Amino acid sequence: MTTLTPDVFQKALDILNQGGLVAIPTETVYGLAADAENSQAVAGIYSAKRRPANHPLIVHLANSDALSYWASNVPEEAIQLTKAYWPGPLTIVLKRSKRAKDFITGGQDTVALRCPAHPIIRKLLEAFDEGKGRGLAAPSANSFGQISPTIAEHVREDLGEKPTGAVDLILDGGPCTVGIESTILDLSSSTPRILREGAITASMIEAVIGKTVQQGSSSNSPRVSGSLKSHYAPQHPLTLVSAENLAGKAQFIARHFQSFALIAPTEIEKRFHALAVKSFAYSLEKPEDLRMHLYGWMHELDKANIDHILVVPPPCQSEWFGVLDRLQRASVKK
Repeated sequence: MTTLTPDVFQKALDILNQGGLVAIPTETVYGLAADAENSQAVAGIYSAKRRPANHPLIVHLANSDALSYWASNVPEEAIQLTKAYWPGPLTIVLKRSKRAKDFITGGQDTVALRCPAHPIIRKLLEAFDEGKGRGLAAPSANSFGQISPTIAEHVREDLGEKPTGAVDLILDGGPCTVGIESTILDLSSSTPRILREGAITASMIEAVIGKTVQQGSSSNSPRVSGSLKSHYAPQHPLTLVSAENLAGKAQFIARHFQSFALIAPTEIEKRFHALAVKSFAYSLEKPEDLRMHLYGWMHELDKANIDHILVVPPPCQSEWFGVLDRLQRASVKK
């Protein structure tokens, strides 16, 4: 893992220009970056992650000026949203231009585009762009289906750095401040639709574009990253349990001489703290609290000697939808 000195910055830029892989920090999660127009470089991403080849990637851009390079049509809603939320944790799906090849889009006629906010990736993108609208493909820097990384150490433990690992260079930009992947919004048709929940909510989007936003994919929605039923999954079984059923679930586990870790709202965690091998509390008043720490807690629990992870989920309200989506996918049995 390496911090961004001028020499390291130039090394990272050289690696990207030469078709290599650089693990980079973003505000959401750490990404595995490669030249989005280099088919061999992108193939390296799929190989390192063991990612199915038909899963499309998000192209990360230096600014909204690059939209017209990658999209054949940029609707007014996209322009409004980039002004409001770029750089930031919002990915926009548009009809692709000829520049967006099948190896990026998974063979679809759409492309997913984002402008991240972390200063390190922004600096790299601005230098990589060269005023030509160039972009970096950068899915999460982890093995496919596993927990996304929110610190550089997570990347090192999973994918590793060459010569023994899969990544040419891992840049350490500190902890991710958002903590879950970006919201993905489909603007490729007349109906705006959220295909993946994140920190940018439907109401936040509606406030900008003045249109109702649908939530959840439809039969003709494009495929996007992170949409499998089982995803973001820790090694230990993760079960969502209501506050009302937590005591019964804990007793059942104890009767079978098994152990559990707990993630729960503060008041509930206090009551069950002594029964859990490890426990983490989050505030119901601050959705960003659980969002920012969830993956880090899952990584820590992967190393713990436990049998189960029990999670008391937050309420089903829009500000929690991103975290609820990740928890639901993490709890699906493989």
